[in-house]
Amino acid sequence: MIRVALLFGGRSSEHGISCATAAGVLTAIDRERYEVVPIGITRAGAWTLQPDDAELFALRAELPEVVDNGTRVRLPDAATSRAFTLVDADGVESSLGDIDVVFPILHGRFGEDGTVQGELDLLDVPYVGNGVLASALAMDKHMTKSVLVSAGVEVAPWVSLTRARWGGQRELFERRIRGLGMPVFVKPSRAGSSVGVTKVTDETELDAAIELAFAEDSTVLVEAAIVGREVECAVLEGRDGGEPRVSVAGEIVVTGRDFYDFDAKYLDPDAAQLICPASLGDGELREMQRIAARSFEAIGGAGLARVDFFLTDAGFVVNEINTMPGFTPISMFPSCWQASGMSYPELITELIELGLAARR
Repeated sequence: MIRVALLFGGRSSEHGISCATAAGVLTAIDRERYEVVPIGITRAGAWTLQPDDAELFALRAELPEVVDNGTRVRLPDAATSRAFTLVDADGVESSLGDIDVVFPILHGRFGEDGTVQGELDLLDVPYVGNGVLASALAMDKHMTKSVLVSAGVEVAPWVSLTRARWGGQRELFERRIRGLGMPVFVKPSRAGSSVGVTKVTDETELDAAIELAFAEDSTVLVEAAIVGREVECAVLEGRDGGEPRVSVAGEIVVTGRDFYDFDAKYLDPDAAQLICPASLGDGELREMQRIAARSFEAIGGAGLARVDFFLTDAGFVVNEINTMPGFTPISMFPSCWQASGMSYPELITELIELGLAARR
């Protein structure tokens, strides 16, 4: 039986969403093929052995949490071993046995950004999903946009700020922001789930919005608001070196809010409707799938990604790429694949098989 270490939680502001994602995987993974070792990372960064119980991490009114139970999980001490070690709450060491593949269901910084991937690469431990470069690129919205523009992919115009730029060259950057027009979105460059994002409709609101974003990251994007339908599609790496596979499209219809913010995504079931498959013409869908595959290849993608678009009167504009998208059974990534003919358990199996076959 293949032994899978499910890695979830983490130090980012998306800790709870990662836990909820892990609950979905724990519920649906094929237990006849895979033995799961649940490793929860606390908000402080401790790697702990957690119960194999999806109910503990299910999404409710309050976001789930990895509780520090005193255990510690240690990775192999060399690339010649796949043996993980457990230290219990009393300090007693025992072997967790060999791990065949790690499934890092981590969202945001310190997990989705290439840091964990680099650690696993150092130890030659196979893992699901994107490698260091693609993970780091897609986590950084400024770098993602820069790479996509070089690949001929349309993105929203933006201005990138650091505290030094904003403090030392404020007039210059105010002019650049003014050139974007109003409204704009202010967002941390390296955060997800709309954490720290503000829609700004007047220049007097900029300072507060920029400070909120700086609380999440040292680089902030000010981005022109794009008017259009919010549509997304899911990407899987091609088998045996083949072309990326792209799902049908899904659409997000937001009601009663300015944009698809954190609460709309996870806490308020009436704030947004996820429609899958989205109503698109055959030509529109083919173009969207082409751009999604091109974007995935541009960042050097592997395993999986979700590509988010605005569909405007002039065509598709890529909003961002998520290299570890939300993965609960009702999230858009699995929903798009289910609408394309691949069930949630089959999708989990496909991702694990891709991870085992990866040559990084």
